[in-house]
Amino acid sequence: MDFGDILDQWDRQTGKPAGKKAVKAEEDTANPSLQKVDPLTAWMRIYGVPDKDAEIAETSVSSSLRRRRLRAKKADAALDLHGLSRDEAWAALEEFFHTCRQQEMEKLLIIHGKGLHSETDTVLKRTVREFIERCQFAGESGQGEAADGGSGSTWVLLKTDF
Repeated sequence: MDFGDILDQWDRQTGKPAGKKAVKAEEDTANPSLQKVDPLTAWMRIYGVPDKDAEIAETSVSSSLRRRRLRAKKADAALDLHGLSRDEAWAALEEFFHTCRQQEMEKLLIIHGKGLHSETDTVLKRTVREFIERCQFAGESGQGEAADGGSGSTWVLLKTDF
């Protein structure tokens, strides 16, 4: 430290504009443990406050990770609807979904076929799509992988809360 720095420090400490109050404030900031804290700040330091925005971000991240994990997962159970009529398929879907929900399964595979033997539209595929849209605990769905039947199958993620 040179002599000029010493004089500047002396002027700051004893100069008229700042005076003794500035010296006291400088001492208080130098030692934070001696600072006075209002009761509200003290209470907040002791008990803290949960950050709701961080909690929301964590749940959205965890739910997106959960969905990504479920999409990549193999199906917990599969139902083959080949050879059933529309009404028989609907009843089988209702029973299958209720059973799987009770057993807390996460991902289901429904094999409905590609409709190559149908004269007009793919009856079972349309029935499955309609059932998924109406089912209160059927979540996200999509076309099955090639190994699972490709366009002749549909996977469904079951909702955990509905």
